[in-house]
Amino acid sequence: MSEVTTTDLYEVTMAMSYLREGMRAPATFSLFVRDLPPDRGFLVAAGLEPSLDYLSRFRVGPHDVEEFADALHRPAADLEPLLGLGFDGQVRAVPEGRLVFAGEPLLEVTAPLPQAQLVETYLLTQLCHQTAVASKAARCVIAAAGRPLVDFSLRRTHGPQAGFQAARLGALVGFAGTSNVAAATSLGIPASGTMAHSYIEAFPGEEEAFRGFARTHPGPVTFLVDTYDTEGGVAIAARVLKELGRGPGCAIRLDSGDLGALARRGRDILDAAGLTDVRIIASGCLDEYAVDELVRAGAPIDVYAVGTRVGVAADAPYLDAAYKLVEYDGRPVMKLSSAKVTAPAPKQVFRRSGRADVIGVWNEDPPPGAEPLLRTVMRGGSRTGRPDSLSDARARFDADVAALPASARRIHGPEPLRPVTSRRLAAMTAVVRRRIEEEIRT
Repeated sequence: MSEVTTTDLYEVTMAMSYLREGMRAPATFSLFVRDLPPDRGFLVAAGLEPSLDYLSRFRVGPHDVEEFADALHRPAADLEPLLGLGFDGQVRAVPEGRLVFAGEPLLEVTAPLPQAQLVETYLLTQLCHQTAVASKAARCVIAAAGRPLVDFSLRRTHGPQAGFQAARLGALVGFAGTSNVAAATSLGIPASGTMAHSYIEAFPGEEEAFRGFARTHPGPVTFLVDTYDTEGGVAIAARVLKELGRGPGCAIRLDSGDLGALARRGRDILDAAGLTDVRIIASGCLDEYAVDELVRAGAPIDVYAVGTRVGVAADAPYLDAAYKLVEYDGRPVMKLSSAKVTAPAPKQVFRRSGRADVIGVWNEDPPPGAEPLLRTVMRGGSRTGRPDSLSDARARFDADVAALPASARRIHGPEPLRPVTSRRLAAMTAVVRRRIEEEIRT
């Protein structure tokens, strides 16, 4: 399946019309989230790097033209104006890992109108999904309060690609590892995994299973202890670890039940056996809400493995995002639809320490002490620098979270910062609105 044809049909019909009408002048589109989902005090910008990879290799080939023609039930010759169309525009974007808020552009594309239109759908799919998952994972990091987190989401994500992205995004915000072997080896993320209940069930009993696993894996091991009776499983695991001299680096994993109570009892059993350095790992339908509750209750859990609810951003699986034309051929434009009004012109976001961000016109002077968030990351269809690294994004994330007010970091009932509009952008918006309203009346 071609990345070029991974688009909505109306992108193709519009691009064809633009070409026919000779509308090839530069257009700027702004991609932003209208409103934050419930219980979100911020979003983590993510998905930019894969988006730049896509734009770098975007080119309409003969097979793409055939597929477009087939979808439109028209001869391929009718779609030939699209053949060879590539992306040679400019992209300004918020780097991955930065925190963003409602109304702030994650990315702005400036390119000949047909090009900028055709790439809309793919950019939305990348940035929206990855920003939603990264934001969910980031809240888990905050809830864990310094305890390691591991991504266990692959088997429940919406396909292998989504699982790969979830592993990458977890690492971006500080997860310690992933169960996803492909992501671990491709991205240099530590791989983490134990055993399934089926492994225990395949043996006559838990002790035989634990000993068999230890024989195969001579280093530190983690035993899953809740297949039958959890406290009994912990006791058996403690005995096997003690007899084999396998304390340091080893762990037990709890995957069901009252994780807080079971962790306390498990800790007591391990400590009584002299295994104070054996860790407790918890998994099983965990997300930031469950992790926050366990941490606040003082549960002696050393590592949290989060999966389903984080990998699909279960409580906020989509973003109310838009990709809107804000300027064409040097003319600022805007949408006036009820409840979906947009601001005209290419934009910049200025971040001020301890104060709300300012959304302004892209080339206006920043407020005193403010930092512009959007950077030029692509010019002439090529990256302006090397691909960003996960460690770079992680550093930005850590710095932004540290500077975020505690009220916006809360797991329950966060209060997001609401950006303000610069005077210059407000004045331009008023002028463009009047112009459109006058055109409508005449």
